[in-house]
Amino acid sequence: MAVTDVTEKTFVDEVLMAGQLVVVDYWADWCSPCKQIAPIIDELSREYGDVKFVKVDTNTNPNLAAEQGVLSLPTLQFIQGGRVVKSLTGGKTKGALKKVIDELR
Repeated sequence: MAVTDVTEKTFVDEVLMAGQLVVVDYWADWCSPCKQIAPIIDELSREYGDVKFVKVDTNTNPNLAAEQGVLSLPTLQFIQGGRVVKSLTGGKTKGALKKVIDELR
């Protein structure tokens, strides 16, 4: 499954109303760790068909990032039933992300 770009307008429908685990990647084009984690997110989106992966560009959606309490980049939120059940900041390995996803799904 492809990674979906979400915005302030689509966040509620795409993320909070989703009937599955959603991994939200908050990123910016100036963030080096964000660029490093992006291909990992893409790989995971193909490996986990039952998990939805979305990206939020914090440059174009600063209010959404602020509303969600994002203070550093990259931030990954794991959302189930409209609630954040886990949040990670900074660069992470594929193995570390797989472990969290496997625990939550």
